[in-house]
Amino acid sequence: MAKRYLLGFDVGSSSVKASLVNADSGECAASAFFPEREAPITAVKAGWAEQDPQMWWDNAKLSLKKIMAETGATADEIKAIGISYQMHGLVCVDKEQKVLRPSIIWCDSRAVPYGEKAFNELGAEQCLGHLLNSPGNFTAAKLAWVKENEPELFDRIDKIMLPGDYIAMRLSGVANTTISGLSEGMMWDFKDKKVAKFLLDYYGFNETVIPDIVPTFSIQSEVCAEAAAELGLKEGTPISYRGGDQPNNALSLNVFNPGEIASTAGTSGVVYGVLGETNYDPKSRVNTFAHVNYTQDLNRLGVLLCINGTGILNAWVRRTIAPEGISYADMNTLTDSVPIGSEGVTIIPFGNGAERVLENREIGCSINGVNFNKHGKAHLMRAAQEGIVFSFCYGMEVMQQMGMDIKKIHAGKANMFLSPLFRDTLAAVSGATIELYETDGSVGAAKGAGMGCGIYKDHDEAFSTLKKLAVITPDEKNRDAYLAAYAAWKEKLEQLLK
Repeated sequence: MAKRYLLGFDVGSSSVKASLVNADSGECAASAFFPEREAPITAVKAGWAEQDPQMWWDNAKLSLKKIMAETGATADEIKAIGISYQMHGLVCVDKEQKVLRPSIIWCDSRAVPYGEKAFNELGAEQCLGHLLNSPGNFTAAKLAWVKENEPELFDRIDKIMLPGDYIAMRLSGVANTTISGLSEGMMWDFKDKKVAKFLLDYYGFNETVIPDIVPTFSIQSEVCAEAAAELGLKEGTPISYRGGDQPNNALSLNVFNPGEIASTAGTSGVVYGVLGETNYDPKSRVNTFAHVNYTQDLNRLGVLLCINGTGILNAWVRRTIAPEGISYADMNTLTDSVPIGSEGVTIIPFGNGAERVLENREIGCSINGVNFNKHGKAHLMRAAQEGIVFSFCYGMEVMQQMGMDIKKIHAGKANMFLSPLFRDTLAAVSGATIELYETDGSVGAAKGAGMGCGIYKDHDEAFSTLKKLAVITPDEKNRDAYLAAYAAWKEKLEQLLK
């Protein structure tokens, strides 16, 4: 029987990863990423962050070349292509599809004043009622910065797109986008179910800059002759899925329905839950986007909580406080000697910039309650992980206020989820069961492509082979101690916020 592969790309800001998934077994045949060290981000001024889209394309080619060589797969065996990508970036191209300037990527903050001005002048009711968010620092506001600061370049723009749209355009020669993608750029009107013309009009954008909209799961375009020759793919191979990295992570964990939650906890942490009813946080402490399975007839919204000070705090503790040369696993062992609540030590983990969940306040990291006669390094190591979990739970309370019932959290077994302390504390305080899986974004994108081209009839079939590695249930015996520790942490946070 001839092999059938699905190809997934995950276009991140640090690297581009490619995976080949066997469409019939569901197994990942090979994965590779480039560059092997973090890709450069250019910061011409403080708070700016740009990347050259050509670099993403070059790294996609290198990753693809490696997995094709490793598997011996042929171009004919690749049946569909899916793309995951870093969210909120802005790519501008002219009529010849040539990139006009480096992409202004997700972590660039120059557009904040443009989003705030639009929110104040258009009004909270208009923005939240239609966009479900403030225009903030998202793609539309980034384009407003270009219009004001680079007017000659702005006049040459034919289409704007997100990083995943750009890779799809390079593969196919066709510029298009999705509703989910438009929503993350603040360019989708959820009330009127169309492009957010009122915001485009406010900023002075012609609606023609928006590429054609295609369904997230569909034959969006096909590999063109030029790209086929350049990459060694088959002309006509369908591109049949794309999604931003957090919605795609949820897809990778088979999170599609209301009440289901996906989480990651790397340098920063994310809790992403699916809502079935249109809602938003009036203070924009969490963001609401169209999930990958949102359509004009099916309301599926992704609510995104981001905590900046997550794994970066644990890494700082290891580098600065823990005994030299210690591993993260050894740190976890040391924390076993300290009781729940770290005997009164609390760490507020917000030391990695302004936190949206705190209404964009930057309060820094603080260590509280240290007694020189009682507390040592192990207390600080435990308090750091507890503080990270408590920040997750603090944000999850906002999601619950929006009507989300959090009973189960899906996560990849990676980063902070490798820590038993982190997992047990999160399960106990949230009351949710945690399920850990073996997956990643490029594998998810490949399976999304299988759904989009009809190889899989639905997400349950696509992810039927998803490997569940562990289940962590709430510790009911010690839950009162966990909740008391959270209450003490929250009291300290609220004192700092006064």
